[in-house]
Amino acid sequence: MYLSPVGYSTQAICFEGGIFEIELDFVHHQLHIKCSNTETQHLPLQTSSVADFYKALFEKLVASGIDVKIHGKPNEMEPAIPFASNIATSTYDPNATNLLWKAMIKSNGVFNKFRSGFIGKSSPVHLFWGAFDLAVTRFSGRPEPLHQGGVPNMPLDVMQEAYSHEVSSAGFWPGSNDSPVAVYYAYAYPVNEAYAKQKVLPEQAFYSPEMGEFFLKYEDVQSASDPDKILMDFLQTTYEAAANTSNWDRKELER
Repeated sequence: MYLSPVGYSTQAICFEGGIFEIELDFVHHQLHIKCSNTETQHLPLQTSSVADFYKALFEKLVASGIDVKIHGKPNEMEPAIPFASNIATSTYDPNATNLLWKAMIKSNGVFNKFRSGFIGKSSPVHLFWGAFDLAVTRFSGRPEPLHQGGVPNMPLDVMQEAYSHEVSSAGFWPGSNDSPVAVYYAYAYPVNEAYAKQKVLPEQAFYSPEMGEFFLKYEDVQSASDPDKILMDFLQTTYEAAANTSNWDRKELER
């Protein structure tokens, strides 16, 4: 998904000669299904079970003439309860969702500015699967050996496709129940042993040997006199750490 003016959006998806879009609206707290050949369908965002939300969403899709099948289980988490079977009540907090969206909008602007300086292959700024982090990835263009997998409930062929080529990736992760600290992160794959020893900015940034990534706490960015600058410094210096230690052809890849 991608940032939209009111929340998150799939953007346009092709389907049987038309297009449709699913948008999570965190201003009016609704899900919208916009379709090129039918009226827009709406679904309220509210406290319910995952199973009830999943059922209602697919009923709305069918009502729009959209008959699709998906992998009906979450990725990158334990336990991976199938959506249709997850009957526990989940709380929807309108204020929290709106604040998270606003934080991601701020991050999205800096990420896109950072992305514009790279003329090699780069991902769009997007919400990654599983961990729900806003991410942007740069590719050196060099292929890598098959990824060995190991991510909970993530098909091996998906991981091998995602990491088929050398990358330097960064993003914003809002935290979880187990680790309730929002952070910016950066990592390289494959990683050179010298990567962890590189000097990065700002001074609050640090390397985690356990995770194999650089981190910068969201609160350090939020409280800075120039948040955009220290976030850009983090993105740029962690990229340089990856590119320099892995000998990327920077003259051909950067603008």
